[in-house]
Amino acid sequence: MTMDPWITALCEELNVPIDDVDVGAILDLARDAAHNVERPAAPVSTFIAGYAAALRGGGSGAVATTLDTAAELATNWPGHGPQAAATSDATPPLDGGGQPSADADATTPSDRTEP
Repeated sequence: MTMDPWITALCEELNVPIDDVDVGAILDLARDAAHNVERPAAPVSTFIAGYAAALRGGGSGAVATTLDTAAELATNWPGHGPQAAATSDATPPLDGGGQPSADADATTPSDRTEP
């Protein structure tokens, strides 16, 4: 696997103990976020989980707890499953700051009806 040497080198370069990196759990979170939220949520979710683990003092325990919590949230995300279409229509898109985007309420020409 080409990823193993990369992870080892990255951990060495960033001073992260390799034993604190649970690749399987990280990939599980990325998969759950990508499938249950949306694809771009995968890398952002893993970053936030890592950041949260660091804020909790780091180490394998903080990483495991944070990944479990994030994966549970992603797995149970309301937009997942048969109700996803109805939920996604009711939720406006967010801008980079977590606020509804300025064009969230904008209509496209196909949305408009002629009088």
